[in-house]
Amino acid sequence: MQDSESNWINIADVMSALMMIFMFISISFLYQLLSEKENYKIELNKALHKEFDKDLVKWQALITENNIMRFNSPFETGGAQVPEAFYEILQDFFPRYIKVLSNTKFKSEIEEIRVEGHTSNGWGSIADAKEVYLKNMHLSQERASNVLSLCYGLDDFFIRNNIKWLEANLRANGMAFSKPLYVDGSKTEDTERSKRVEFKVIAKDK
Repeated sequence: MQDSESNWINIADVMSALMMIFMFISISFLYQLLSEKENYKIELNKALHKEFDKDLVKWQALITENNIMRFNSPFETGGAQVPEAFYEILQDFFPRYIKVLSNTKFKSEIEEIRVEGHTSNGWGSIADAKEVYLKNMHLSQERASNVLSLCYGLDDFFIRNNIKWLEANLRANGMAFSKPLYVDGSKTEDTERSKRVEFKVIAKDK
């Protein structure tokens, strides 16, 4: 009887040890994935800053720590036509953006390149919340699509050389006012900053 109990105790000890080993392996693997993802984010951020820092002020743009290229909205109120001044910026920006993203260090890990249109919360004197949302959603989607269309149509080496990849991964998303920006240190929407165009990299899940 004692031998039987001793065997069961030994088996339980072995199982506990195996579970601990498995747990440590899992934690180590997760930590490695997180480290790789963070390193990827940092390296891409460095590459974007190196390429665009000298242009950000004149473009009224910035690069966030999450590698979002954010442009102040160039559109007329309620309009979706891309102004000539912003089209000239896109002609300079987008080929260089694709040059950075198509680098072998980054390209294989990109799931999606997203052009996002954002609006502020409101629509003139209209008070009906549903109508305001739908109008802003339609407007933001139209703006994003127009920007994507102009970028996609540019005649540039890096765009032509990556056209199939862009067709598989480049998307336009209207966000309406779902992600407002706020006045620093408050919960008050900064309506001017909320109206913007963003280029965002979505990395693949490991």
